[in-house]
Amino acid sequence: MKHRKLGRNGPEVSALGFGCMSIGIADVYTSSIHNDEDAIKLLHRSLELGITFLDTADVYGDSEEKVGKAIRGKRDGVFLATKFGFVRGGGSQGRPVNGSPEYVREACDSSLKRLGVDYIDLYQMHRVDDQVPIEESVGAMAELVSAGKVKYIGLSEPSIDSVRRAHRVHPLTSIQNEYSLFTRDPENGMLDAMRDLGIGLIAYSPLGRGFLAGRFQSTDQLSEKDWRRGHPRFQGENFAKNMALVERVKEVAAQKKCTPAQLALAWLLHRGDDIVPIPGTSSITRLEENAAAVDIRLTAEDVKRIEEAAPRGAQGDRYNEHMIKLINR
Repeated sequence: MKHRKLGRNGPEVSALGFGCMSIGIADVYTSSIHNDEDAIKLLHRSLELGITFLDTADVYGDSEEKVGKAIRGKRDGVFLATKFGFVRGGGSQGRPVNGSPEYVREACDSSLKRLGVDYIDLYQMHRVDDQVPIEESVGAMAELVSAGKVKYIGLSEPSIDSVRRAHRVHPLTSIQNEYSLFTRDPENGMLDAMRDLGIGLIAYSPLGRGFLAGRFQSTDQLSEKDWRRGHPRFQGENFAKNMALVERVKEVAAQKKCTPAQLALAWLLHRGDDIVPIPGTSSITRLEENAAAVDIRLTAEDVKRIEEAAPRGAQGDRYNEHMIKLINR
């Protein structure tokens, strides 16, 4: 496994991370994880492959507990990231996101307990709370750093303005945004702003929520509870157009003698050494396939063919009407 720095002054991490959402929410994704043993086996294989950057969140079901069990006795070899901010059930006041200083402190203590660790390497605000000034939220996160509970801090899906304001309170190590051949949003100014400030990008859903892995021919392949059945990009005409994009990516991958997932990850890694993709999976075979993507070298001609195959990203919004209101704040 290769390594890269997360941000100009940040830590060195594995060039690929592991997104742990799929091991904790069996009723959200179609998953082959059925128990703690399956999850721990998968995470141990990740660590064996050198993918030591594990990214989870307090709302990913029991993901934090499973991660905690998997890294017991292995803590020093893991870069552990988690997130806070989403409130299950919308909270007592109907607020889906809470960034109040009191909640920041409470959420951190709860995550430390579930993970069974003394500190979190990277603590991230899952979404910006538009009812709390970002300076107050990040100020509370900075206090956690001073207390030794957290080493680095970051934000997920913020606006450029929020990034700049937050960074003035305490240096941000990373921004976590959706970024892939399917979702090119960070190229609309966010990457430039982050590089100006020396902040790294954690790219989640780097395989287009499974599309770019070539997994789907129909939504019938998804379990009944899989949330992607209601995702705009999986609907009707959008699904057909996105499948056509995937087929073009598959053709380029065949020429390169790799899988479409490996090609998509290699493209992201090629976009900058300050970008760390965190694909998630419930399959050891897919995990091993993803890990091999770090060895793929892309020429200028390869990149040209890839970007001609997927010039503008996917068809359809990347979230439903409710969730899309929570990004870029």
